[in-house]
Amino acid sequence: MNIPSKYESSKIEEKWYTYWLENEYFRSEPDHRKPYTIVIPPPNVTGVLHMGHMLNNTIQDVLIRRARLKGYNACWVPGTDHASIATEAKVVARLKERGISKNDLSREEFLEHAWDWTREHGGIILEQLKKLGASCDWDRTKFTMDDDMSASVIKVFVDLYNKGLIYRGYRMVNWDPEAKTTLSDEEVIHEERQGLLYYVSYPIEGEDEKIVIATTRPETILGDTAICINPHDERYAHLKGKKVVVPICNRVIPIIFDEYVDMEFGTGCLKVTPAHDVNDKNLGDKHNLEVIDILNDDGSLNAYGLHYEGKDRFVVRKEIARELEEKGYLLKTEKHLNKVGTSERTKAVIEPRLSDQWFLKMEELAKPALKAVLEDEEVRLFPKKFENTYRHWMENIRDWNISRQLWWGQQVPAYYYGEGKEDFVVAESASEALILAREKTGNSTMSLSDLRQDPDVLDTWFSSWLWPISVFGGILEPENKEVKYYYPTNDLVTGPDILFFWVARMVMSGYEYRDEKPFTNVYLTGLVRDSQRRKMSKSLGNSPDALKLISDYGADGVRVGLLLSAAAGNDLLFDEALCQQGKGFANKIWNAFRLVKGWEVSETEAKTPVSEVAVKWYRSKFAQTLAEIEDHFSKYRISDALMATYKLVWEDFCSWFLEMVKPAYGSPINKETYQKVIEIFEDNLRILHPFMPFLTEEIWQHVEERRVEEALVVARWPEYADLDENLLEGFSLAAEVISGIRTVRKEKSIPFKDSLELYTVGLKSDLDSELADVVRKLGNISTIGEAQEKTAGSASFRVGAQEYFIPLSSAVDVEAEIEKLQEELIYVEGFLKSVRGKLANERFVNNAPEKVVAIEKQKEADALAKIETIRDSLANLQEK
Repeated sequence: MNIPSKYESSKIEEKWYTYWLENEYFRSEPDHRKPYTIVIPPPNVTGVLHMGHMLNNTIQDVLIRRARLKGYNACWVPGTDHASIATEAKVVARLKERGISKNDLSREEFLEHAWDWTREHGGIILEQLKKLGASCDWDRTKFTMDDDMSASVIKVFVDLYNKGLIYRGYRMVNWDPEAKTTLSDEEVIHEERQGLLYYVSYPIEGEDEKIVIATTRPETILGDTAICINPHDERYAHLKGKKVVVPICNRVIPIIFDEYVDMEFGTGCLKVTPAHDVNDKNLGDKHNLEVIDILNDDGSLNAYGLHYEGKDRFVVRKEIARELEEKGYLLKTEKHLNKVGTSERTKAVIEPRLSDQWFLKMEELAKPALKAVLEDEEVRLFPKKFENTYRHWMENIRDWNISRQLWWGQQVPAYYYGEGKEDFVVAESASEALILAREKTGNSTMSLSDLRQDPDVLDTWFSSWLWPISVFGGILEPENKEVKYYYPTNDLVTGPDILFFWVARMVMSGYEYRDEKPFTNVYLTGLVRDSQRRKMSKSLGNSPDALKLISDYGADGVRVGLLLSAAAGNDLLFDEALCQQGKGFANKIWNAFRLVKGWEVSETEAKTPVSEVAVKWYRSKFAQTLAEIEDHFSKYRISDALMATYKLVWEDFCSWFLEMVKPAYGSPINKETYQKVIEIFEDNLRILHPFMPFLTEEIWQHVEERRVEEALVVARWPEYADLDENLLEGFSLAAEVISGIRTVRKEKSIPFKDSLELYTVGLKSDLDSELADVVRKLGNISTIGEAQEKTAGSASFRVGAQEYFIPLSSAVDVEAEIEKLQEELIYVEGFLKSVRGKLANERFVNNAPEKVVAIEKQKEADALAKIETIRDSLANLQEK
């Protein structure tokens, strides 16, 4: 076969991915083999490939390809998430561009637009994953709004409601005024922001006295229904039973007393606004206070806002502060650092808001999930440090607000038949709801038109928490063969930021609906950051175009670049130079293959002793590295597994093995030796394939003609073999000797074509005869002998306790070498002087970090050793 001089990744990637798909290598069906299953963390249907996806899916592909090579029935299920808030926001924005308001559409009309958007954008990210080489079973692609997936969600809601775990409650919730929906506590990000503390005076009713409160939100004054004081605060004991007048709206409200108030904060007087603060709501319930909600769902003020009605809350904050100041109520402001809740999705500042919502009781569901991770270790987190985060979430779990005020998503299956808060039934369909409603009311004439379905949809996470079960039909058909074969899955690869949102909830649903874990191992990747440690984002402009990276460096180059610095749980500092390194590695392997395939092979050419020891050594080295790689994989140190593979192939195979077996210029290689080289190359390709699937398949198919069932993607992972530890140890010694010879050649400018002699001083060389042959070939050494002492004008080096020297009489221009060494001595002595000057500076030594001082001391020691070596070399040359 003709082997191109260059590895052209773009042509090769398209060719082999198409070939893999056509031959259904990624397809999985239940059979006699042991399954290995991964479910993809479903990306948002609106999304496009970013660096986080690239890292996460590269790791998953490495695991699934390795499992396939190991003979497992490997099944990687892909899919996307309907992402209620994000998708609805995109659809609303597009409608707005077309001059259409969501409010002007019926629910059905809006959903048509949402499905249009999904059909346009839903497949983009999955197609992009194919460019990366993701070997998913694409026939199994799922979407969380597929009919069967939605039916699973509704079935679970009804089941949990019937178990008494889902209830409807009027609670203080997190309200996102931009998305106009509630959020769960976990979807709220708390940020420290610089704000103001406003000191506002409230007149005592019927008296000249005033009391002062401190607030960060003066706009909510219009919703105040009490002033609260600590009963132990003697400053205000005389105010018991009195009332105050709220500035601007002139509402008269009571002064109440409760130990909740911190006497040290602000003035010790607290304004109570039960509609807009969860703690105020608790106080309000305790003291039977009126609840006045001053906000609309978009964060603007309603009729209770008086002349501020219709204005945004933050605009009103500034304007009401001016009015309070003009009227003499605002006494002063102070800068104040405040923790503000923001929406994870829209970044809007969250409003605490009282609302009727659906909640799921979590305490009982959490118990088996907590035990599975922290006691029984049925589910293992990698790295283990995240167990503490998991414990914190699960031991402090709160009921989950599962309803959202949106249209895109699974509609809550509650049907109302009257105006009362309890006038509803929960059922999987309207027809079932009608039967239940007739039973509950005793009204047999009730019809479907008498029922109103709850307009809210369920939190997106309420569908994705079922993902490992529902993708195999395990909710609708709990005993079907697929879920019984593939569940529980093996590994989950995801980010620590959704450890609670998704991972913990999947563990809960797994024990609730299958009475077993959903997966065994959870590999938590770090965040992808830039070289300045900043999180990658569009706004910073520091997130590279994923597809452009693949175009520039090849998919294999990008995969290697990402994994080289992706230690589990630690953030990845991405640098494009890593992709260049990956591309360079691909070229190195390609060129090594071209070298091997370029050799002339002869049946009559004799085997050489060096080639025979090379094959024995490399097979032992391969076995040793394979054990190391397996250990790294067992601990989910994927980056370390790649690095071990990288070093084996680049250093041991390319730099040592091929040099040892390479035939002399113009000579052929023995056929048996050549076949062993090819077998070794094929073993390398097998362990490289999970990391670099395209390059390895291309080379594999170039080695010889292969049948469909012989493709590398479905080949076998190498088996363990015995290793010769004595040979490995002996070769390490030989390699050091060869490196010493190469250093002498480089420093003395002696070309490789000039053979040298090598001697040991005093003792016989530790090299056995086989390895001595290796040293002769790779060092171009004509003689290996021993001498009682070094000859004058020789170059020496030490390997362990043994000193070697190379006579240089005929190989080196002595005068030129003396001049070169004298120049080097002057430079090193100057360097030593500058280092000692720094160490003599008491200010530097006392103030610099200990590590920095230690580095300078090491520089001093290295310089002294270098000076001694140069002087010894000069003495040797000058004796001559």
